[in-house]
Amino acid sequence: MQKQTKSGWYWLFLIPFIGTLWPPFYASYRPTLAGFPFMYWYLILWIFLVALLSGIIYLIDNR
Repeated sequence: MQKQTKSGWYWLFLIPFIGTLWPPFYASYRPTLAGFPFMYWYLILWIFLVALLSGIIYLIDNR
């Protein structure tokens, strides 16, 4: 039988969608970071933030 969770922490997964689903917010060249346009390093930053967020939610949910 599967464990059903009713954790409200899963709502935190909406944060990455809000941060990445509206391209006019991040579709610009400046500011650059190490020669990379803003769009590239902004989206790559979200990869690490989502991994961190997933780990935190996993740890909280498995207490």
